[in-house]
Amino acid sequence: MASDPFSDRNALDANPFSDPSVQGALNDPSRIYGEDDSSVYKGTGSSYRGADDLDGGASTTSRAEAARLEEIRRREAELAQRERDLEQRAAHIQKHGRNNWPFFYPLIYHDIASEIPADAQPIMLNLYRLWLLLVATLAINLVACVLLLVQGSNDGGKDMISGIVYLPVIGVASFLLWYRPVYNGFMKEHSLFYYLYFIFCGFHLAFSVYVFLGIPSTGSAGLINTIQSFTSGKILAGVFGLVATVGFAIQGLGNLWYYRLIWQHNHEQGHTFAQAKAELTTHGMKAYFTRGSQV
Repeated sequence: MASDPFSDRNALDANPFSDPSVQGALNDPSRIYGEDDSSVYKGTGSSYRGADDLDGGASTTSRAEAARLEEIRRREAELAQRERDLEQRAAHIQKHGRNNWPFFYPLIYHDIASEIPADAQPIMLNLYRLWLLLVATLAINLVACVLLLVQGSNDGGKDMISGIVYLPVIGVASFLLWYRPVYNGFMKEHSLFYYLYFIFCGFHLAFSVYVFLGIPSTGSAGLINTIQSFTSGKILAGVFGLVATVGFAIQGLGNLWYYRLIWQHNHEQGHTFAQAKAELTTHGMKAYFTRGSQV
């Protein structure tokens, strides 16, 4: 029986993968994908590098998220602290009224942080420190005057009596006549308070020179009394007198420095003495005792 010439063709049609060329291609991946594509199957380094890039991106995102959460926590802590401060202030007002100064017997309300504009707070805070230094110096001066009397100074009695008067009178008067006016000046920005400050702080600067000199029998253990104490062997009185002399000098020079700065501020803001007189005529001394932006 003759062979069927189409048998091979039929076999190939039935199983096309039996073709030798197809089998060769299947056994050689480079013939299918090309030399470059076959590298995918030769190793996994590129896929690992891709994973590393993903991990790096995820790490950067994680750090940014952590920083954002930390900032949120910081702000929440600040808000919580503000709430606690407000609650404490409200409790203090409820218990003692709005007055909070002096702390041992509140008579007035005094709060630089809440009543004075931010740009003026450093000046006002330093003026408050200078006033405290003045009071401390007057107390040390009183001790020095007592020691002058005890150690046999001829004018010790006069110095002690005057020193006793200086501590309460100058301490209170300086607060009411020049410290509080400039406080109100920065708080309300009205001419009246600045000119009250200029007048009475001018007197205070003259007084500072007077007590710095320490003339005997004037109530000051300043420079002259201090020198006499050391030369006459009154060492303890001399030491306290030296401290008082330095204190009078520092607070006097400090007040002179800020007097100049506040004068410049007053000029820059356009305040005039005529405005101050008009405000005094219109509102009287009521302006001294009111708070806020009211005159």
